[in-house]
Amino acid sequence: MLVLTDAEVRELLDMESCIAAMEGALAALQREELSMPLRFVFRPASATSLMGFMPAHRGGSSPLFSLKEIAISPANSARGMDPHQGAVLLHDGETGELLALLNASAVKEIRTAAVSAAATRLLARPGARVAAVIGAGVQGRSHLEAMRTALVDGAELRLWGRTAARAAPLAEETGARLAATVAEACEGADVICACTSAREPLLSLAEVASGTHVNAVGSSIPTTRELTSDLVAASSLFVDRRESTLNEAGDYLFAVREAGIGPDHIRAELGEVLEGVHPGRQTEDERTIFKSLGIAVEDLAAAELCVARARARGLGTEIDF
Repeated sequence: MLVLTDAEVRELLDMESCIAAMEGALAALQREELSMPLRFVFRPASATSLMGFMPAHRGGSSPLFSLKEIAISPANSARGMDPHQGAVLLHDGETGELLALLNASAVKEIRTAAVSAAATRLLARPGARVAAVIGAGVQGRSHLEAMRTALVDGAELRLWGRTAARAAPLAEETGARLAATVAEACEGADVICACTSAREPLLSLAEVASGTHVNAVGSSIPTTRELTSDLVAASSLFVDRRESTLNEAGDYLFAVREAGIGPDHIRAELGEVLEGVHPGRQTEDERTIFKSLGIAVEDLAAAELCVARARARGLGTEIDF
């Protein structure tokens, strides 16, 4: 079994390659070459943390099972730690042999931003060059890198965070312009990435001009959201997986109750756009939203890429298990 640490995953999984791997996984999901159930979340009544389990399977000539198990501890942010801690396991799809164990925090951080980059390339207006990242945590950092990769050379990056002590050093490190307010960050932006742990909306229709593309990343449970219902209702909504959105996406579920939208408001999954089933953005002034939940086939694809590269380069630790 190959073991890959946080540092090794980061060395192996560059953003451009991960974007390509995520596009491949989402297109394969659309072609029904990959399968997965809804994630299972365990919330003990006495605990402040929770644990999620996300399995996936790829068939074909080299079948694989993957499982991401991850504990989510919101208080970690105050400790200076990633709130997401866990592992991605890869199993041989025929024998069941455990092939690899990877640090899940690094996989999740990079692949989540890579999917947003893929969505931005598919759905933002051609020539988009100004991106605002809302949130200065783990995903804020990775989305700054993703937007620099996804947009045209010389793109302008802006950053807003609740805590200046965290946001200012990140802005300086990444070359982003620090904004004093969400509205300042979003004014004139072609792309907005919402990457926060907010329970109540931070982005409303007033902050998002016509033609803007939004990646809504931070909320992955039914009871929290980053976007107001009027913004969701006024925008073309794209998702990673319909089933996941209908069951897990607070940004969508609040809009169902408050704005009267339904499943037909979802224009397409990203895989359908990649496969040419749906055209994606259709007008210059169309607001587009990609609601990111993070799905298990993305973890499988990122882990498989890391393992292949690690073995080619002699990285990681092989152990008998």
